[in-house]
Amino acid sequence: MLQTVRGMRVVLPAENRRFRFVENTVRKVLDHFAYEEVQLPLIEATELFSRGVGEATDIVEKEMYVMQDRDGDSIALRPEGTAGCVRALEEAGLLYNQVQRVYYTGPMFRYERPQKGRYRQFTQIGAEAFGFTGPDVDAELLDLTARCWRALGVDEHVRLELNTLGSRESRLAFREALIAYLTPHAHELDADSQRRLTTNPLRILDSKVPRTREILEGAPELPQFVDAASRAHFDGLQRLLDDLGVSFVLNSALVRGLDYYTHTVFEWVTDRLGSQGTVCAGGRYDGLVETLGGRACPAAGFGMGLERVMLLHEVIHPDALVVEQSVDLYVCVQDVSLTEAALRTTNLLRDGLPGLRVRTNLGGGKLKAQFKKADASGARWAVVVGGDEIARGTVTIKPLRADDGEQLELTVAALIEHVARASKLPG
Repeated sequence: MLQTVRGMRVVLPAENRRFRFVENTVRKVLDHFAYEEVQLPLIEATELFSRGVGEATDIVEKEMYVMQDRDGDSIALRPEGTAGCVRALEEAGLLYNQVQRVYYTGPMFRYERPQKGRYRQFTQIGAEAFGFTGPDVDAELLDLTARCWRALGVDEHVRLELNTLGSRESRLAFREALIAYLTPHAHELDADSQRRLTTNPLRILDSKVPRTREILEGAPELPQFVDAASRAHFDGLQRLLDDLGVSFVLNSALVRGLDYYTHTVFEWVTDRLGSQGTVCAGGRYDGLVETLGGRACPAAGFGMGLERVMLLHEVIHPDALVVEQSVDLYVCVQDVSLTEAALRTTNLLRDGLPGLRVRTNLGGGKLKAQFKKADASGARWAVVVGGDEIARGTVTIKPLRADDGEQLELTVAALIEHVARASKLPG
């Protein structure tokens, strides 16, 4: 039997209930903040990510799925969403001298070592805001994510870590100082850090190797290199977050792994998922539009890994959504010869109760067995289509849950009114 390609995602129905709950909850918050959805392609030109994300990043160096199409062009499965979003909006002429607030959701692909909470195909919701220079949009994005955690009931189990990279010049000055400090210790660094020393030295700050951590204790720190304007921006952001009631901790070692970040960077992290503790991350990327060939446009955004958020929700609320009704009304058929009448009845119920989920029993079987299937589906009611009922122009509705009334014989129209009242559907 063929198996799923290593690291790819299969979400089965029981798990999908939680996944969709998390996704829809985040979508509602984004809609509440008036962010508008944009749909982006899964495949982009490889150059988009080598230029936008950075040649020396782990994503581009080691993790992208790259291939050639039949014309010989190099294309890649998207490893992240920001660069593609910038490309799409700039191509449509929606960035220069304009403001935009957008979001997107869908699968991303990175060739990483699969483990719980980390997949080679993973789902991300990203939000991006363009055309805003001040710290107010940074604060809005962080307030938005804080509201997502509250809506999901996990807010007490995540914390916001915050830093500023300063301007691009600030970051470059810090980079050179870090290289100068680490070079004499190069032979003592772990293998990954030795490689990054000449390609992406700021990522060495993320190392968990004990000896490398010891060496970093005496390294120059980023705040020493942040320019005055960037510091004022960051101070303004902190004041806004305090006013909004969004708690945070400062982390001067937080740099993020993508080249396009400047000024504010942040991560929402949890201690409840082991090593896969980052559930959402982002920041400002004021120079990315220019890097990709557009005219200057300030920007900020975040990416949220839905699989990790779903895992966190499951850890905090293990019993939620485990047993959830997938059906409201289950139509049972007294005899297989009445299947046509049952299907007609089902469609009348679907037309009259558009907010509910209605399933017809198919494949025959005795009523007792059909009632068991109805109960297992989570349905509140079984609706019986029988020969005597058809002769009288009625159906029988049988409650399957406590407090859902008594068994009744009703016309389909009366049944629709009865269920609508019991379900509190709008009239």
